[in-house]
Amino acid sequence: MPPRLNIPPVTRIVLAVLGLQSLASILIHRGRPGNQVVIEWLTLVPQLSLFYPWTFVTTTLAEENLTGLAIAGVTLFNGGRYLERAWSSKEFAKFLVVVSLVPNFLCFLLLITAFTITRNEDWTLTTVNGTIPLQISFLVAFSQLVPAHTVTLFRGVLSMRVPRFPLVFIGLIAVANLTPWISGASLPLAIFGFLTSWTYLRFYKTVFPDLDSSQPASMRGDASETFAFSEFFPAPVKPFVATLADQVFDLLVSLRVCTPFSQADISAAQGNNFHPRSTPGGGGGGVRAEAERRRALALKVLDQRLHAATASPATRNLSTPPVQPNGPTVQTQPQANVQAAMTSEPGTMLGETHYNPDHDGGEKEDA
Repeated sequence: MPPRLNIPPVTRIVLAVLGLQSLASILIHRGRPGNQVVIEWLTLVPQLSLFYPWTFVTTTLAEENLTGLAIAGVTLFNGGRYLERAWSSKEFAKFLVVVSLVPNFLCFLLLITAFTITRNEDWTLTTVNGTIPLQISFLVAFSQLVPAHTVTLFRGVLSMRVPRFPLVFIGLIAVANLTPWISGASLPLAIFGFLTSWTYLRFYKTVFPDLDSSQPASMRGDASETFAFSEFFPAPVKPFVATLADQVFDLLVSLRVCTPFSQADISAAQGNNFHPRSTPGGGGGGVRAEAERRRALALKVLDQRLHAATASPATRNLSTPPVQPNGPTVQTQPQANVQAAMTSEPGTMLGETHYNPDHDGGEKEDA
């Protein structure tokens, strides 16, 4: 029996729309030879988009060449399956709408402003399209879910922590933006996609409560230190970025755009409810490490349950071990088992990954 690809519903719909719109765009470009082909009813063009308002959404899933379509397809297939299973289809769909619509609208305003200042009509004829906002938003989402993991590439030649990937992606887009391969709006799209996705996940996304805690079901955002804005930057510039981010946040709070986190939100994000053995003067390293261990273990259990749910009954009966009702609970398992659960099957998400929790020494260096 041939293997069957198990694709969640939202990811399946997005892939289908991406394929149809991109193929239509590629065929139109090949049928209209010229230096600049504008498809005003499918892609976002500032001078013409007011007559086609739906392009603010559809343009994200329209690539203009086969290379871009292949990269977008691989990104949405792997990242979409992972995030939709981790968040639910409803939350994933909301995330896609936000990180598609907001960067496109901000880029539209930027191009209109550039035209107003320079009076150069080329700005308003620049095509804003492609999945770049989605790609960098997926990297930001992975940085939230597995912030302590390190990805090893090229057999150990290059090792990089997951939160470093968004800035690397922006750097690659900046270099490619100097060539005719991608649109001139790609770099603003990448930057706006990074800021939009982090803001949404940090302050607005609905968070599922931890079953082992007393967190309310209506929690929003992520107040953890590992998802602070400065964590995306190298250690030497973290203090400067943190200071600037705090000033911007204070301004947004004064304008009532953002709501400051309560002490309960901060305590829940840091895992204070789960670590009664830590001493008041011992610092936050143990609490932080414990929170990250629990998060990684929860993701591992979720992945196992998803695979078990999609397996056939016969396969599940052969592969699932008998339930041990008298076995130890998650709270009483030794730490070695937790570490093993987090480092097993390293290729399920981003290739080969390793779990390296931050300790007190590392935090002091970052500070």
